[in-house]
Amino acid sequence: MDNYEITKILQSGLQLMELHDADSKKIRAFQNALFNLERFQEPLDGKSIAELKEISGVGPSVAQAIMDVYTTGIFPEGDEFLQKTPKGILELLQVRGIGPGKIKTIWKEKGIETPEDFLVFAKTDDLVKLKGFGQKTVDNIRDSLAFYLENKSKLLLSDGLTLSEAVVEEMNATLAPHVFEISGQVRRRSEIIDLLSFISTASEESICDSLAKIAPDWEIREIEPKLITGIIQSLYPFEIFLTSESRIGFDQLYFSTPAVHFEALKTWGLSDRRNYKDKTEDEIYRELSLHPIPPECREDEMIEHWKITNPVPDLITDSAMKGMLHCHSTYSDGRHSLREMAEACIARGYEYLGIADHSKSAFFYANGMFEGRVMEQHKEIDALNKELAPFKIFKGIESDILPEGDLDYADDILSQFDFVVASVHSVLNMDITKAMNRLMRTIQNPHTTIIGHLTGRILLERKGFPVDHQAILDACAEHQVGIEINAHPSRLDLDWRWVNYAMKKGVTISINPDAHSTDGFDMTRFGIMMGRKAGLTKEATLNTLSVSEIDAYFKKLKSSKGINS
Repeated sequence: MDNYEITKILQSGLQLMELHDADSKKIRAFQNALFNLERFQEPLDGKSIAELKEISGVGPSVAQAIMDVYTTGIFPEGDEFLQKTPKGILELLQVRGIGPGKIKTIWKEKGIETPEDFLVFAKTDDLVKLKGFGQKTVDNIRDSLAFYLENKSKLLLSDGLTLSEAVVEEMNATLAPHVFEISGQVRRRSEIIDLLSFISTASEESICDSLAKIAPDWEIREIEPKLITGIIQSLYPFEIFLTSESRIGFDQLYFSTPAVHFEALKTWGLSDRRNYKDKTEDEIYRELSLHPIPPECREDEMIEHWKITNPVPDLITDSAMKGMLHCHSTYSDGRHSLREMAEACIARGYEYLGIADHSKSAFFYANGMFEGRVMEQHKEIDALNKELAPFKIFKGIESDILPEGDLDYADDILSQFDFVVASVHSVLNMDITKAMNRLMRTIQNPHTTIIGHLTGRILLERKGFPVDHQAILDACAEHQVGIEINAHPSRLDLDWRWVNYAMKKGVTISINPDAHSTDGFDMTRFGIMMGRKAGLTKEATLNTLSVSEIDAYFKKLKSSKGINS
């Protein structure tokens, strides 16, 4: 078990300790220890009690808890409180922006035990009368609860795809020679999935029997002619369309295509389903004198583009990526060392790694680097580059965008980086005027190479702050600033709906995993999916450049902006 997993279990237990009024001294001891453990670089797993006690802030009780976690996977004290906590209260602990202290107050004083009941109470005038609940706090709680409840039955693309692929593999093994395929939103690679859709040539009876055997938490709720619907884990809805082998091509086209796109196909000559027996989707497009449009490119927002741009260009692919940019190591809040991150890139066939650990303003929440640590890291990068050549680690930084739009270091430090990813991590509650002023100042800074996760959104957890996307991209084009598609499934920001406009303006687009571990490189595929939805090509993507090409790109960009390394 790695340090990240250990600290996550301890953090969850700490929340429960706070919720149940555990000893305040013990709570503070765990809080202080966790602050240091999140920055501790050596593996905790396997250390003795005596060795754990040598870590700053770790006393006997915390050391024992760490050992319990890495030997059993359980934090006993937290698990004891878990058994005493109603299910709805555990759900409330998942709502962003509402901590255990406030949950404890409404639970103990008002008997509220679910997000639904809390939202009803928050809409009255009574919540603001409780100690610690000012009007601004109440307004934020209402927004957080409403957002949570609106999205609780939805899935990130990554989770929807994992669920779908797993059941498809097992169903196909059971139903052969009939097929069971992904359809709908997952097939179109929508960033948020509110309905899992499938299509099958098997019979209704065999599908129901197979599901009952291989996926018992997939509960069938209704069976209609040619349609089975149900719910997964009592939360996520699914649908299965029944078709025949001769009609599956047309039916996949229908069920994988939004209404506006499908209606457009009718204006281009698409006729009755009966006329497309034994035709694949690609063959149907060609019969309409169109080049095939992949499912992920069929969103309504892109229909006008494809009317003009046909055939579809060669879209960005996984194999086109030559390197990873915007990645973290143990120098800030990453889980693996520089060497481990670099070797993981080499193992995946990449030519370079653009490390971009957090800057100093992120010290308290992400172990951001002060100037001395930056110099230490650069020294290690130089040594590794000699050893690992021709592979190269580029010296980057994810610089916090400060409230007024400044970057997080003086110019003499910023000039020593090969590239700078500028991102907003704090003071997220902004109106559009404040957000735009902040971002525009950053874009105008000659040291800014790439704007990271533009809106700060966390899909299904919090909305991003408001921005004028067009004005931002226009400014990026003017000041030679690139923009990332942050490939983490919970971000996918820049929103794909603006990628095509960025391309038209000549803005360089970088698909960045924001990897905090070696596994994080695998998140790149979701950024590629978003790029493909918008027609992103290899030529418009920064990290499809070879190591020599991107090295030259960074140097030329700095020189054109008057930056001397």
